[in-house]
Amino acid sequence: MKVEQIYTGCLAQGAYYIASNGEAAIIDPLREVGPYLKRAEKDGVKIRYVLETHFHADFVSGHLDLARQTGATIVYGPTARPGFDAHIAEDGEILRIGDVSIKVLHTPGHTMESTCFLLRDEKEKDIGIFTGDTLFIGDVGRPDLAQKVVADLTQDKLAGHLYDSLHSKIMPLADDIIVYPAHGAGSACGKNMSKETTDTLGHQKATNYALQPMGKEEFVAKVTEGLTPPPAYFPENVRMNIHGYESIDQVLDRGLRGLSPEEFEEAANQLSALILDTRPAERFAQGFIPNSINIGVDGSFAPWVGALIPDVKQSLLLVTDPGREEEVVTRLARVGYDHTIGYLEGGFETWKKEGREVDTIASITAEELAGYFNSGEGAALLDVRKNSEYSSEHVIGAGNVPLDYINEEIGKVDKDKTYYVHCAGGYRSMIFASILKARGYDKLVDVKGGFKAIKESGKFPLSDYVCPTTLL
Repeated sequence: MKVEQIYTGCLAQGAYYIASNGEAAIIDPLREVGPYLKRAEKDGVKIRYVLETHFHADFVSGHLDLARQTGATIVYGPTARPGFDAHIAEDGEILRIGDVSIKVLHTPGHTMESTCFLLRDEKEKDIGIFTGDTLFIGDVGRPDLAQKVVADLTQDKLAGHLYDSLHSKIMPLADDIIVYPAHGAGSACGKNMSKETTDTLGHQKATNYALQPMGKEEFVAKVTEGLTPPPAYFPENVRMNIHGYESIDQVLDRGLRGLSPEEFEEAANQLSALILDTRPAERFAQGFIPNSINIGVDGSFAPWVGALIPDVKQSLLLVTDPGREEEVVTRLARVGYDHTIGYLEGGFETWKKEGREVDTIASITAEELAGYFNSGEGAALLDVRKNSEYSSEHVIGAGNVPLDYINEEIGKVDKDKTYYVHCAGGYRSMIFASILKARGYDKLVDVKGGFKAIKESGKFPLSDYVCPTTLL
């Protein structure tokens, strides 16, 4: 028997490959199915099942393409109602894969169809449990997402179901089995996840706050406390996972169309396409096509696209480092952004060499900022980190407009005022500055290195509490 976790850091997502005696199962696959097919081919096994722990909200699953290409059966737990052929397993049903078996455990709470899969070896001994978004390492799944799809499923109702599922289905299992969750730290599907991606159930019983002895009412209060609004693209990804979607091969064929600068500009103007520049922040700042948005591919690229581009059907034109076009189109498709219509052939340099219009964003170092800040001129500092980061520690007098909520809070930023913008390290602040620049805000200055550089400079008064009133 082989069990392999296939972890994707950008989405903090874990898919799983299980193989035994000529057969295999894939659990919660990502949309690009090539890696799973290659593993199966290398091992000489046939993929028999594609097991889905629930209708995912944070990514588009590869279940449909994988089933089409292998003939595998897609399996959901009880109450799932997909818009395509699938096996809806009963609670307690046993699935065979070679010499091993998987027991279906219906665990509603994160969503109503949420299901865990309990792996047993050749001797019927419980080996591991694939928990999806029901149980994470250090946390449990947030219980507020399904209410975006079914209105009468309040987060308190779902949290109550989750309590029952944990206590009746998971916690009675042996301490030595391995917990294999669908996500780790960085995912928006939980609030307190560990950077570790597997653990024993016994250790989770001892350390996970949500598995400690408590009544249902206390549990509901704890797991719903501090939940922030989920990214706007989540409901659309759920819809795609339930009803189906275009093959990723078609998405790639459409998106991987190299365009000359003239063709690129014409497409941008005629199709109202958004220009997405995925180069590193520091190079973007030095020169970019006017009205471009910068979200660097070397970061939490897909989640930030999902959080900041409201319409998954938005037409996109890409500026990438040459050779990374397919990677970018694939990572966009993982979260349902299927409408890339081409990329700038040769990258930004081809645009620049033709002498076409170029824009820039000013950047300064923390030391340079200190000169303005301490000169008595009242430099306006804008911190775009999450509120929790800002509350932990920030520069006294800095305003806080989290990048996560830029579309809702842009009105707090004065178009006629100069702001020095920073995040933790420079990735988010350039996204923020580029979005506002495209909307006519021309007086934003990026702080290189972000709060890390500001703190290390030792030249700024820091506070570890939230100022009662913060003026922008």
